[in-house]
Amino acid sequence: MILEVLQFPDPRLRQVAAEIADDAVDDELRALASDMLETMYDEPGIGLAATQVGVPLRLIVMDLNWSEDGQRDPLVLLNPRIVEREGRSVSENEGCLSVPDLRADVTRAERVAVEARTLEGESLRREAEGLESYCFQHEIDHLDGKLFIDRISRMKRDLYVRRRKKQLRLEALEHPAPTT
Repeated sequence: MILEVLQFPDPRLRQVAAEIADDAVDDELRALASDMLETMYDEPGIGLAATQVGVPLRLIVMDLNWSEDGQRDPLVLLNPRIVEREGRSVSENEGCLSVPDLRADVTRAERVAVEARTLEGESLRREAEGLESYCFQHEIDHLDGKLFIDRISRMKRDLYVRRRKKQLRLEALEHPAPTT
């Protein structure tokens, strides 16, 4: 099932996600992960955090290598956390499904080590660099209530916020909410 992806300035995007207990992996959580993957592919994107679909749990999905012809290599992680960071690099032209109509350069760690659990309950440690490193950092930021616009210059962020609010006002005028 395709889920609604929350968009800035929805306050739920700023909520810090709760840890997922070891015994909390059930059919409902598996279905959420599956729906998140389906939503990510539909958007299309390469990563999605549960907070982006209004579920404040520490769950992310990623697939950096998927293709329109059906190639899939999904990664589903519970309670991911960055345990090592190394180097500094610029994630060029970073974007976000929850921050429409903006792409920006973001300074991030070049390499990270991430520890997490899988849906099968296995512990996992993954070393990542480049795009995969940036994606891990981006999605884990979402779990901590942060957006990539928090990592760009104040001037660029303020310009985006003003433009986005204007866009939302115009949309509200074009499609007013029904009255009862």
